[in-house]
Amino acid sequence: MKQQIAHIVNNLDLISLSEMEAVSLMKRTDTKFVIHQKQLIDVLESIKNQYKVLEINGNRLLTYSSLYFDTENKKFYHDHHNGKINRTKVRMRKYMESNSCFLEIKQKDGKGKTTKSRIQINDFETDLPQDLIDFINSKINKKMNLKPIIWNKFNRITLVNKYALERLTIDLNLEFEMNANSKTFNNLAIIEVKQQRLDRTSPVVKSLKEKGINPYSISKYCIGMTNIYPNLKYNSFKCKILKLNKITA
Repeated sequence: MKQQIAHIVNNLDLISLSEMEAVSLMKRTDTKFVIHQKQLIDVLESIKNQYKVLEINGNRLLTYSSLYFDTENKKFYHDHHNGKINRTKVRMRKYMESNSCFLEIKQKDGKGKTTKSRIQINDFETDLPQDLIDFINSKINKKMNLKPIIWNKFNRITLVNKYALERLTIDLNLEFEMNANSKTFNNLAIIEVKQQRLDRTSPVVKSLKEKGINPYSISKYCIGMTNIYPNLKYNSFKCKILKLNKITA
């Protein structure tokens, strides 16, 4: 199954760095889908002529490592769980193939728009230095005492539409870890379509719809948290956890 996915991806046209920069989409609409990796094979086959793939140092299946931050009482998690419209995530993310690391802040507003702000850093830091604290406070407009809360690692395929302003990511092999607790989601694929505004004529969206797969709101951070911190309130995520378990069974 993974060899079949790799075979399709390895035969896609490559995207240049200039083309990639043109679809950075730091302000965008994100639409997610969750499927089994075996379903991903058919999806990739159906869209392979309409997308280019990102390659870094000879790799098209890229490795991402992230460290998320939250408050002692896990405010960012609870904001999402409780359905707060304006939400924030703070993380450090390392792009392993390019050996580049950033502090990233993702903010979602009441209109479904996601804004990402980031600043390059040398490497992961579990104790936030003052300059990064100031950067975070300037973006979220409040002072918060943040600490490392969960590690996340996964592989990503990044595709760019040849004919429209659209980028999509496919995340595989999700792993979460903190305080000797860990969770891995085998066989899961999370597809995220990034556009200026939702366009259902997108080749990948149409392909998924034809297969009976509809958009599904999900947060890797929140799902990871429910598995690493079993005492967390997670009523709002029960259906999502059951769905993921069913997909990956």
